[in-house]
Amino acid sequence: MNGPVLNLGYVPLVDAAPLVIAHELGFAAEEGIGLNLLRQPSWSAVRDLLAMGQLDAAHMLSPLPIAMSLGLGSITAQVDAMMTLSANGNVIGVARGVADCMRSHGWQGRFDTPIETGQALIASVAAPRIGVPFPHSMHVELLQYWLDALGLANATMVTVPPPQMADAVAAGDLDAFCVGEPWGSVAVESGVGELVLPGSAIWAFAPEKVLGARRDWIESNPVAVQALVRAIWRAGEWLGQAGNRSLASEVLARSEFLDLPEQVLDRALLGELPTRQRALATRVPHFLRFHDNGATFPWRSQAAWIGARMAARNGLDVQQTIQIARAAFRTDLYRDSLTDLVRDLPADSDKIEGAMAHEAPAPSLRGQMILGPDAFFDGQVFDMGQV
Repeated sequence: MNGPVLNLGYVPLVDAAPLVIAHELGFAAEEGIGLNLLRQPSWSAVRDLLAMGQLDAAHMLSPLPIAMSLGLGSITAQVDAMMTLSANGNVIGVARGVADCMRSHGWQGRFDTPIETGQALIASVAAPRIGVPFPHSMHVELLQYWLDALGLANATMVTVPPPQMADAVAAGDLDAFCVGEPWGSVAVESGVGELVLPGSAIWAFAPEKVLGARRDWIESNPVAVQALVRAIWRAGEWLGQAGNRSLASEVLARSEFLDLPEQVLDRALLGELPTRQRALATRVPHFLRFHDNGATFPWRSQAAWIGARMAARNGLDVQQTIQIARAAFRTDLYRDSLTDLVRDLPADSDKIEGAMAHEAPAPSLRGQMILGPDAFFDGQVFDMGQV
């Protein structure tokens, strides 16, 4: 491999797997690039290092490139999502005492009932303190969508880096949390928390992480960008094959990556999660997606959904915010990088979000693409034509 070595930042989460696998299994080398994977302690560190040029690209929360491009937060930079790395993969949990109180209000402990679970949480804690990894994250978007729909307006979002979430619950600083795996399971394993919902119960196909880079770097490095997108896409395809998940857990568990027990990572990759300490695992279909149903396509309609919600919370012009958000999700770059590698690609860059309760064929270049399910828990849809 005689090509460039790219500095890639990541936070130690299971959904950083495409970067790790692209490096460790040689997909990057086969595309002519090297990857220097740099583990970061928090999303703010990823944001700052990327903006300052210390990172070439990064594993990022899907709303973060949009927030940086909008100037929300301490650093403004034009950052684009070159592709989606994963869909879903978050869990919502509560402190053990809150779970006991929820049961006293009639909650049955099921892991797939967002309305019943939300109502029990509201009845148990009038103004919950909810841990989230970052203010501009899919965690916040899912929680706000869920709680707003159920009528809870006074929750407080508390920023806690994912590896510290269980400690914050144990210290009594949080009533609930939303975090990516394996850190929800760590709270369960340590006996301080209980999982109450997967994020996919709120939105069945939420773009969770993206591969982000500054727009000026993208424009200055077209060959490296295409090689990087191809390598990461190939890693996602490999991860999408069920038989490879155990090997993926073994690789991710290494001290230089997540440094966690292999069995905890394996459960997250398989979507088999114990919701309580010493409980049998609950199977969550489509818990975490790296490849199937177009999981890596950076849908501009998903960016628009994120942008519309950011605009509403921050008093921004909705149409202008949506325009900036859509421009940050680079379907053009994705297509240019993968046309000769991918068997099929969506024909459009937008779709009606939340419209599919089941898998269904979608307009595509070769007519072979199956999308969905992507429903919101309350049956609402987001149609770009109606905004």
